[in-house]
Amino acid sequence: MDFLPQASQIRRGTVRLNRRLRQERGDSGLSANQLGVLGHLHRHGDATPGEVAAGERQRPQSLTRVFAELEADGLIARRPDTGDRRQSVLTLTPSGREALERDMAERDAWLAGALGTLGETEREVLRLAAVLMERLAEAETTNGG
Repeated sequence: MDFLPQASQIRRGTVRLNRRLRQERGDSGLSANQLGVLGHLHRHGDATPGEVAAGERQRPQSLTRVFAELEADGLIARRPDTGDRRQSVLTLTPSGREALERDMAERDAWLAGALGTLGETEREVLRLAAVLMERLAEAETTNGG
């Protein structure tokens, strides 16, 4: 079955909504990569830089500067791994959690207002779609299937 027309429509809607949510972020000063790292640590708990990078589908080297900036700003803490002293473990600090929650609250407030313009059934369809989009984001497929 050809899913390309559906994929295109879902991609367009997702991209447009993501763009709008970015516009509603306010001036937190955090980059998308910084928010990704904070969000990963918030969802999954303490992790090595490699685990965070894999979870964010990036190479660890591309996040080295992001880790250093977040650590310098006191948003994450780094400590040696007790099992492998060559490795470090990243932890979300209370300040990091607050920064992430502030950022999410700004976007959630806009989205809650926008959801108010929809009917109950439409809101439930979007809630279910969100669950499915989370699954799609984690899917391990090759192009075309």
